[in-house]
Amino acid sequence: MALIKLWYRFIGVLLKALYKLIYGKSIRWGKALHFRKGLQLTAELGGTISIGDNVFFNNDCAIHAIDEIHIGDGTIFGENVRIYDHNHRFADTDESIKDQGYSTAPVVIGKHCWIGSNVTIIKGASIGDNCVIGAGCVISEHIPSNTVVRLKQDLIKEEIRHV
Repeated sequence: MALIKLWYRFIGVLLKALYKLIYGKSIRWGKALHFRKGLQLTAELGGTISIGDNVFFNNDCAIHAIDEIHIGDGTIFGENVRIYDHNHRFADTDESIKDQGYSTAPVVIGKHCWIGSNVTIIKGASIGDNCVIGAGCVISEHIPSNTVVRLKQDLIKEEIRHV
């Protein structure tokens, strides 16, 4: 087990250096950033990503910014979390979606949050401090501090029955 942890730390150091080389000041992180395999960070078209101290990302998380994404200290992420500060425009039916560009809005995640596995956080979302976001949720709005958000299992069953 100790060998695996050492391997992750070694890969982490290499990836941090690579991100700094590619993105410069567009991606910033505090002390003690930890992540497992498959973390993807992209900051393009002037976008920025800032990650606080003591943040942890589990396997296969992805953060993609063309505007701004901020993550507070002590926040932890389950597997397969996705964060996007942009979305495709699609209103013009005479033009290809890929040619219509993006709409953007900053994403802010507070301090000491727990973001469960398979959560997607999209443009304009703001999550207060000390929140728990249950597995599988899609967050697109403001979530006040000290809030627990979860999927309603009975609603999911109801939707499946009607399909």
